[in-house]
Amino acid sequence: MKNNNKETDQHKQEFLFEGINYKILLIGIAVIALGFILMSGGGSDNPNVFNEDVFSFRRIRLAPTTVLIGFGITIYSIFKKSK
Repeated sequence: MKNNNKETDQHKQEFLFEGINYKILLIGIAVIALGFILMSGGGSDNPNVFNEDVFSFRRIRLAPTTVLIGFGITIYSIFKKSK
């Protein structure tokens, strides 16, 4: 019985990252989701009418930049070293 306790102590499950890494990762995922939300919309109900909103600043510049920043945040959270 005593050997069994030693084996369970040695096989304690450790997390891959610390808590701050997971928080930063969740922030990055939220920023990516925000970027995709900013990209959505701009369609037209009538297929014969072209809607110029597809080429707005929000969909062409802001949303892709937001998604790339979100990917940068998630990569930072993965590479951040533990103390």
